[in-house]
Amino acid sequence: MSSYTYSLSMFDKAINLCAKPAMFRDKILAFMASVILLSKISYAEAVYIKDFSIDRTEVTVGSFAEYSELEGILTQAEKKGGGYEWAAGWKRRNGWTYKSPQGKLAAFDEPVVHVTWDEASSYCAYKGGRLPTRDEWILAAFTELRDEPHGEYQKGKVYRYPVGDTPMGMNNNRSHHLSVKTTIRGVNGLFDMGGNVWEWLADRRDDQALTAGGSWWYGPEKSTRNGLQWKPIGFYAVYIGFRCVY
Repeated sequence: MSSYTYSLSMFDKAINLCAKPAMFRDKILAFMASVILLSKISYAEAVYIKDFSIDRTEVTVGSFAEYSELEGILTQAEKKGGGYEWAAGWKRRNGWTYKSPQGKLAAFDEPVVHVTWDEASSYCAYKGGRLPTRDEWILAAFTELRDEPHGEYQKGKVYRYPVGDTPMGMNNNRSHHLSVKTTIRGVNGLFDMGGNVWEWLADRRDDQALTAGGSWWYGPEKSTRNGLQWKPIGFYAVYIGFRCVY
């Protein structure tokens, strides 16, 4: 068995143990964090764009769990008993947090959701970064800047979608998000700048902040540059995650 397979197996066991009584939770979470560190798997690889670098993928459950354990963080969704889902109005779902986004324990490589703008900003600061601005996010998502792009992408071309001229390959399944690096690699080699989950941006308007990229719930048009939405900074839902810039 490879060390990679072994560390994933250890992590799965740690996740399953979270269902045990609360008296074991602290030790379990510490074990989870140690397994993440030992696995040496990083989905937060940064891609240089222009005067800044951006995470290749959305921040994962594993990365956020490590940060939360080390810093003693408890998210608002955890404090309040669960995050939100739209069902003819916003409904709180008991037990839905970044650890169990739709009521089931998450895989470590799923995008973290059910986090507020402040929680996302604090994570990025901890990692030595920040949330991307609207302009940074749009540049990274739609304009191919690499000298030698992969596939049929062309340097200097501005695309309608983060995956090219059409939305093919994005996650708009209207069911659930997917683990990072599951969908096709898009403009600038980035994953899931369109679809999968909304992403918090740095731009503020009073007590609201911009989100970009649409999500698995919305159609492809929400993933275009005209699809950005303002949301309350204290909001946390199954559809919203983030990535950082540096």
